[in-house]
Amino acid sequence: MDLYVGITEADEHEEEADLPKDEAGRRKIKRQYEELLGIRIEKLKGRILNRERINKTIEGIYFICDKCLKVCHSLDDGIVEDPANLHNLCGKCGKSRSAA
Repeated sequence: MDLYVGITEADEHEEEADLPKDEAGRRKIKRQYEELLGIRIEKLKGRILNRERINKTIEGIYFICDKCLKVCHSLDDGIVEDPANLHNLCGKCGKSRSAA
């Protein structure tokens, strides 16, 4: 399941040039996770993939949204953390779930 169908590599590089360096780096890492995990994304949905320390007070979390199955980063996409870490949601899916 390719979430970036129709986007060429040239488009991605042009788009990333407009982003801050750290956000472009996170986008690249998210894409690498998607390529690496492939079909296992369904099996790992809702789970945290990696935590990173941005600085002394900020922690970034890579995870797979339980609802939309996208590889997300807490700083870019937001996170609605599940206490059991099995059903984490991105901010967009968390808001739609709260409204329902």
